Amino acid sequence: MKKYSILILVFISLTINFSIAQEEQPAILDDFKPSAINQPGKEFPQVNSEGRVRAQISAPEATSVKLDIGGVKYDLVKDEAGIWTGESAPQDVGFHYYQLNIDGASVPDPGALLYFGACRWGSGIEIPSDDQDIFAVKDVPHGHVHEILFPSESTQKSRRAFVYTPPGYETETSKQYPVLYLQHGYCENETSWFRQGHANLIMDNLIAEGKAKPFIIVMTYGMTNEIEFGGLRNFDITPFQTVLADELIPYVDSHFRTLANQENRAMAGLSMGGFETRLITLNKPDLFSHYGLFSGGMYKPEEIADHDQLKLIFISCGSKERPDGVKNAVNELQNQGFNAVSYISEGTAHEFHTWRRSLHQFAQLLFK
Repeated sequence: MKKYSILILVFISLTINFSIAQEEQPAILDDFKPSAINQPGKEFPQVNSEGRVRAQISAPEATSVKLDIGGVKYDLVKDEAGIWTGESAPQDVGFHYYQLNIDGASVPDPGALLYFGACRWGSGIEIPSDDQDIFAVKDVPHGHVHEILFPSESTQKSRRAFVYTPPGYETETSKQYPVLYLQHGYCENETSWFRQGHANLIMDNLIAEGKAKPFIIVMTYGMTNEIEFGGLRNFDITPFQTVLADELIPYVDSHFRTLANQENRAMAGLSMGGFETRLITLNKPDLFSHYGLFSGGMYKPEEIADHDQLKLIFISCGSKERPDGVKNAVNELQNQGFNAVSYISEGTAHEFHTWRRSLHQFAQLLFK
């Protein structure tokens, strides 16, 4: 009887504690609005002021539907009409890839626009930020993004690149421009910087504000997705370095009005694109004078052979990545006499808003 009474007391205690814990859970703010990058006319997915994502899909025959975002899966709940609805935890501001998992099959959300990332064409969602004005479409002169095909003898095919030309390029026909070669990350491609990153809009706005010098941006596929995930040690930079240095750069210099010299050429990249940037700039110091690594590694002073011709080193990351490593690396470069700048994106991790902000800062320092 004594043991029975103790069990009852334990059960009551656990019940009370569970009830208190439930009461302490903050309610989800019900101020959800359609994502800014939904398919036209689609109400879902939605985002609230906490940064939670609410997904909804009609799947009457499904037995399980999950929202997969940020590497975490959230269960959706089915109503009597077969409509599944559910929310994520709060997400960092900026752009995120996500998908729906229906009975074990991962599929794009039919309500969202598609982007190439995570090695597939899939769904994307934008969590509003206080500084999204940097890539807003404004009433300012706009440049153009050109799709080009350039011959590549080394790969025995025509390869694709996108080229941003700044406002006035078509009308000021005697003017020549510096060039930034800007690389995407692993499991992305040559569309990523202007679709997810809004590189063209960032530049349009900076140029209109007088904060950046007009320059051309070239974005091409970095041949990075052809290795297995986690196989970075097996990545050989040589094939892409050949495409970039021996085929793409000469093509761009002969087909666009560029200032075709090292002093007026920059290279930068995000994540694995930064890794590529680091390798190529160290291998080919005669090609580039401005370097940018966005969440993509560090430079050490002893690695850089030609101090005099190097104009700028820019290294950045999100505050949720390795900010101390970035700051320490830049301090070491500065102590050795390099013009090095660090930038930390507050409140973000290894994600596109970190890299949008990085480009916004980097562009203001280029070719000055």
